[in-house]
Amino acid sequence: MNGVLLIPCVGPMQSWGTRSRFQERDTEREPSKSGIIGLLCAALGRDRNESVDDLADLKMGVRVDREGKLSRDFQTARDVAVASGGDAQDMVSNRYYLSDAAFLVALGGALPLLKMIHKKLRLPEWPLFLGRKSYVPSEPPYLPDGLIESVSLNEALRKWPLIMTTDQLKRQIKAAATGHSGKIRIVFETSDRTSETRNDQPVSFALGRRMFRQRYIRTEYADIAEFAVGKEAADVSDAVGS
Repeated sequence: MNGVLLIPCVGPMQSWGTRSRFQERDTEREPSKSGIIGLLCAALGRDRNESVDDLADLKMGVRVDREGKLSRDFQTARDVAVASGGDAQDMVSNRYYLSDAAFLVALGGALPLLKMIHKKLRLPEWPLFLGRKSYVPSEPPYLPDGLIESVSLNEALRKWPLIMTTDQLKRQIKAAATGHSGKIRIVFETSDRTSETRNDQPVSFALGRRMFRQRYIRTEYADIAEFAVGKEAADVSDAVGS
């Protein structure tokens, strides 16, 4: 039997690079698959040299509840060895990150594997971080009832409440009513080879043998009002009408 595991990724700073080279450290606008698999390896206590094939086979979707702000840090490393063998140099690097972003990651696959991951996310073997070791979550990447049986990634992401307060939801929907963006972005893996590509499908994390391959993704949008339910929906309706 298959299922879906939901993992919130919320923090003041997150970075999900897929194209970083030397002094330029990029970030995608939502969690990368390589970054999420790295988080799972930390939770499981899995060494870099161990296989990640079972984790990489999981299908991934991401719901972007708060896009966050793209920011940049300048960092200086002193006395860096150079490939030419000359004198060591000070190197300045540009490091991009997302501030105040919130994502809901969904992983789909075999239920026994997801159950093991769910358990370890509650009590991880090693510290968990959001793309970089200094970027710690502001809330645990664990939902007590986040393991759902017999459901698709799309359905799980569209039915789970947004990671925001009722007041935040009201403000977002009122903004949508005045012509501002009222859509929630959802990114799914797909087998459609005409879709957008990301080079973040992990093959190996071993030092000196880090390897990734391409995967394909598609982006959908959901109306933010779809996520208001029950009394919250009535409150939102009143807010929009006021």
